[in-house]
Amino acid sequence: MSTFIKDFIEREKISRRNFLFASAAGISASALPGLFAPSSALAHGHGGYALAWSYRDRASAYWNAIVSGGEAYVESLGLDKSEMVNLINEASSEKSLADIKAFLAKNNGMGAIACDANDSPNARPVVEAVRDAGGFISTIWNKTDDLHPWDIGDSYVAHLSWSGEKPSEDAARLLIDKMGGEGGIVHIGGIPANIPAIERLDGLKNALNDNPNVELLDVQSADWDTTKAADVMASLLTRYGDEIKGVHCANDNMAYGVIEALKAEGITGMPITAFDGNPEAVDLVMGGDLLATVFTNPHWGGGIALALAHQAATGAFVPSEEPNEHREFYGPSILVTPDDAAEFKKTYLESTPTYDWTDRWGLSAGQIQYK
Repeated sequence: MSTFIKDFIEREKISRRNFLFASAAGISASALPGLFAPSSALAHGHGGYALAWSYRDRASAYWNAIVSGGEAYVESLGLDKSEMVNLINEASSEKSLADIKAFLAKNNGMGAIACDANDSPNARPVVEAVRDAGGFISTIWNKTDDLHPWDIGDSYVAHLSWSGEKPSEDAARLLIDKMGGEGGIVHIGGIPANIPAIERLDGLKNALNDNPNVELLDVQSADWDTTKAADVMASLLTRYGDEIKGVHCANDNMAYGVIEALKAEGITGMPITAFDGNPEAVDLVMGGDLLATVFTNPHWGGGIALALAHQAATGAFVPSEEPNEHREFYGPSILVTPDDAAEFKKTYLESTPTYDWTDRWGLSAGQIQYK
């Protein structure tokens, strides 16, 4: 087992008071009848706050893991996971904001929400709407650098992200080594305004600075989407042909599309790196179709984001009494390679750790840093 996996497992053993392996959380329907109806169970307990997760969709393994983490937190309260309302924005910032406002209005402001605002500019109107309604919210991934929870107040509990730059740089260095230190790379990126898309491209550029014999041939956005990535990669193959010696992808879903495009052209063995550590991607690493992927423990991230919002709402802690590193912090990440993919799969994908959701910052990788 590599030191990446060993260190990650050891941190979890130390930080959690109860570390028990349980079967992976089941998948529930992504949209439920009575979407904005207040829950009778929540109305009579846990401070009267309805719980919700606002996110893009549940089609990808990554977002399913995020939402499953939220459901695990709800179940830890003695509730059925269906008590968590799914606010699916379908990649629309306008829908994200409208759904959150409607959820809060229906629950008289008594809402505890975890949210990916879809793009960075949308985070401010979302958290201000929650503040104005009297609810509580934690955000993940996307916000502008000038927006901070402590400037909004206790209603904006925390922002959780993952440092995409360093893990992406590590993956890029592995990619360059596999290429023999020379040749052309193409980068397939996410939505350009997304913080993770920006950081993951920056990570690649950091690695390229030390490798003058490697050329970044092109950077193209595929909006985190498999089909778009297949189309983008097909056009890049038409333009650059065998100049392309490696592909650096900003997430697993896009890597799947890249692999499809390469196979359509009869190209095998090209090194490709990705990001998210989804089950399918780990299998591809084990099978040799992917060189590496980066795992960010989305199950924990989805659970802790909702836990922070709800626990602040019910008075378990007061956000303004916490240091800034507890209100803007990085989650953990590890690089999954062929050397450790099998052990990783056994530990994190074939079983799901059960977390102590009151250990709020036990897996934090430190305060978010801005350039």
